[in-house]
Amino acid sequence: MQKKSDKPNKEIAETKNNEKKKERMGFEAPTLVQAQAIPVILSGRHALVNAATGTGKTVVYLAPIIHHLQSYEKRIQRSDGTFALVLVPTRELCLQVYEILLKLLHRFHWIVPGYLMGGENRSKEKARLRKGISVLIATPGRLLDHLKNTTSFVYTNLRWIIFDEADRILELGFGKDIQEILDLLGSTKAENAVPSHSKIQRQNLLLSATLNEKVNHLAKISLENPVMIGLDDKRGEPISTIESLDTSGSDDDNEGKISIKIPTIGDYNVPTQLIQRYMKVPCGSRLPVLLSLLKHLFDKEPSQKVVLFFSTCDAVDFHYSLLSEFQFSSYPQTEGGTKQMFIGCKTFRLHGNMEQIDRRTAFQAFKTEKSALLLSTDVSARGLDFPKVRCIIQYDSPGEATEYVHRVGRTARLGERGESFLFLQPIEIDYLQDLEKHGVSLTEYPLLKVLDSFPLHGLKNLKRSDFIDAHPWVLGLQKALESFIMSKPKIDELAKKAFCSWVRAYTAHRGDLKRIFMIKKLHLGHVAKSFALKQQPSLVGQSFQKQTKKRKRFDKKSGLPKKVKYSNST
Repeated sequence: MQKKSDKPNKEIAETKNNEKKKERMGFEAPTLVQAQAIPVILSGRHALVNAATGTGKTVVYLAPIIHHLQSYEKRIQRSDGTFALVLVPTRELCLQVYEILLKLLHRFHWIVPGYLMGGENRSKEKARLRKGISVLIATPGRLLDHLKNTTSFVYTNLRWIIFDEADRILELGFGKDIQEILDLLGSTKAENAVPSHSKIQRQNLLLSATLNEKVNHLAKISLENPVMIGLDDKRGEPISTIESLDTSGSDDDNEGKISIKIPTIGDYNVPTQLIQRYMKVPCGSRLPVLLSLLKHLFDKEPSQKVVLFFSTCDAVDFHYSLLSEFQFSSYPQTEGGTKQMFIGCKTFRLHGNMEQIDRRTAFQAFKTEKSALLLSTDVSARGLDFPKVRCIIQYDSPGEATEYVHRVGRTARLGERGESFLFLQPIEIDYLQDLEKHGVSLTEYPLLKVLDSFPLHGLKNLKRSDFIDAHPWVLGLQKALESFIMSKPKIDELAKKAFCSWVRAYTAHRGDLKRIFMIKKLHLGHVAKSFALKQQPSLVGQSFQKQTKKRKRFDKKSGLPKKVKYSNST
């Protein structure tokens, strides 16, 4: 009888334990990639992990590291220095990995976590390194700085080097820094010294949701006989020994050895539960349609979080100021209509030109809010885990097609439902074919149905239109936005700056995307209208046209391929 009564108690205890796990880490059982990768990493093999965003890749490498460190017969001490190094592309991801690490280390107080990143006080970082950091998360530039200049930085016991979001690290121009870091750490060819606490040699790991030739090169110089996980749904398929980047040797030297072959075109890893939609919006109607979509989403489901992506920092600043102040009433003033904030939720912004303290504050605040809107550049597109993000809106198309998967990956994480919207102008609709090459298929969103749902008080004589740019709601809202901008000199100046940087960003599309996003096909007056400007800023337009003509003349004389430099950082 006693045994029978104990069984329900055990089940209740187990349920409570699982609930605690879910509350602390966000999941009860391992995800597929965790189940596949963790045993391989525990075995000490080098690994290249390719998995969809939001599948718990951070735990994939942190859990095995902590398991090994806590199991040493002699407890590690701070004076032993750094055992594990995690390299990440952005400051926000650095903080996020650090927070997850803190949660995993709650029972292992003797394992000391820490981070290094740009924007922080170097002297304080130096002091922490002097005391000792067991597991270190860092951005490449700041890490290289300390490797060269901080003599008290002890890494003789370094056992693990992890590249999280490896492709983004390389895209941001850290390739030379990574090469130099690997040389300084003695990890270029994986002929590493044995750590003093273990007989297992150094282990390097590369993780990313997308893989390309740059990652292939990094794998060649940092991984030795790695296991590939998540590629083509194959579990743990070993690869032959990898050659170094120097291919000047003879064919005889390379006989019997195969390099990693990552296809340049392949299917993207997108969460299956993600609903992906697009909207075909005329250029001059983009702004009222964006605001209408946001209002519709938050009216339909007030307690949700939305991330809105832009191509430039200036565009983020303009739209943030606009949404923070714009008031509107669909009722005419003669009927006593009072103006209210058009979007009632809390609004945040995040981009690379912000001060570090402002970036951190916005990042943490958006994470904790239950209902909020985040306006961001691609600085938020990689690896960041914002809990309960219901929707992603890509107002500006990604600069690279591969960036699409990272942007939409901010939602539908760890099995949660999610929705994404992509804004396209009619001249850009071929972008859908480019995504289809990678197995990404989008359905059109019923935008007119949403626009028709808004009241047309004071616009009774106007008939609803089947064309977005002639829809009375869109026309009325555009007029209100233009009047608002004219009454706010500071926001008007932000609009002009955003217009200028948007045009520059549009010309910066590379490769096959140039035939889709062609500046010649744009009507710059309509572009100005999308920033609620009644007239195209003439100086900006003339300046841009002069620069374009000048560049073309120079290219013809020098015989060089056309290149457009775009300096507005994310």
